[in-house]
Amino acid sequence: MPSVAFYTLGCKVNFYDTEAMWQLFKNEGYEQVDFETTTADVYVINTCTVTNTGDKKSRQIIRRAVRRNPDAVIAVTGCYAQTSPAEIMAIPGVDLVVGTQDRDKLMGFIADIQKDRRPVNAVRNIMKTREFEELDVPDFAERTRAFLKIQEGCNNFCTFCIIPWSRGLSRSRKPESVLNQARQLVASGYKEIVLTGIHTGGYGDDLENYRLANLLQDLDKIDGLERIRISSIEASQIDDEMIRVLNASPKMCRHLHIPLQAGDDDILKRMRRKYTTAEFADKIARIHEAMPGVAITTDVIVGFPGETEEQFENGYRFMERMGFAEMHVFPYSKRTGTPAARMEDQVDEETKHERVHKLIDLSERMQAAYGREWVGRELYVIPEREAKGAEGQGLISGYTDNYLHVVLSGDESMIGKLCRVRITGSGVNECRGELLSVQDDIREIALHA
Repeated sequence: MPSVAFYTLGCKVNFYDTEAMWQLFKNEGYEQVDFETTTADVYVINTCTVTNTGDKKSRQIIRRAVRRNPDAVIAVTGCYAQTSPAEIMAIPGVDLVVGTQDRDKLMGFIADIQKDRRPVNAVRNIMKTREFEELDVPDFAERTRAFLKIQEGCNNFCTFCIIPWSRGLSRSRKPESVLNQARQLVASGYKEIVLTGIHTGGYGDDLENYRLANLLQDLDKIDGLERIRISSIEASQIDDEMIRVLNASPKMCRHLHIPLQAGDDDILKRMRRKYTTAEFADKIARIHEAMPGVAITTDVIVGFPGETEEQFENGYRFMERMGFAEMHVFPYSKRTGTPAARMEDQVDEETKHERVHKLIDLSERMQAAYGREWVGRELYVIPEREAKGAEGQGLISGYTDNYLHVVLSGDESMIGKLCRVRITGSGVNECRGELLSVQDDIREIALHA
């Protein structure tokens, strides 16, 4: 049986794409083997280019695969492959470069290479692509949450970001196709679907009169689907219709990840973000009104070129006021080829490091405060696994709809079921809960009761 090994760098969308490519190999009778320990016939490296270090790490992994088995077919795909195919083709031992499109043709390319061993650069101009690449993932290692990619690419061209050049412009998966895949996932036993994409909230920008809000309404009607989660959405994409749907749907998770990136208007402008802090705050207030108890998490970039101490402090106070449930904090990292990399007044590493730590401390304080609000209250948890670090001790863990990570007493029979839990204690990264009942069918209850 021929074998394939995968190595994935970068974001969740890349991990989804790797799973989709594995389906193609599985259908051709391949077995998947471990990248680090086993010699494979084909190595697929799914690369990242969000930072310069992403490029570097990608090159290291490609060379590692070549060393593992010089006779194997080495196929490189993903964002770095899309933006710098010539750089990758120049690495001795690389047989195939496919970018962030045409992955449905992967098996044909590999069969040709196995016949005549001629290296192939199959990368095309991503900016001309207008079609969503249909690649399904019917199964995930996590039995409780399924990811469903509904969108690809981005039209925003923020000054710090290379993504439009590596993923192309925004394109949406056809609604019928999304709904069919959602029904199949529910039939396979998934109770929660996470909608994902490069710019998920941009879903429908290229469709006739059909937006993310319409898709959510249609997903809401699928029997057996208990939770719908959006992986990430921009503040500017949350309009009246979206707020109405969030308010009306019992299946929408009370957790939204809304990237802020900076809490100062001048920096937001230089980043070319499409909102001011006042507009952002207004959207957040309206979401809290529509979904009481909602957890809002965010991304923040620290030390963007020209960020003064005053602008940082400004941002810090704004974030504190927003009361996020958690912040993902990143130091600004120069990305060659983006406008921000050429800007004057780059902030030194030490200052960035200091500011990152201040914001991580703030994030932990806000996360603990959000958790404390729920102590003594009842929520529903879908257990995913035995509690990490407490294996064999009769503890399981999973998430509430508002993204609290809860550990409770229980056994594997409860995994994937809907459990009514009282929150008994809270911490920064996890809460404790006690089981009240196990509910197999969500339709008997209303999530927002």
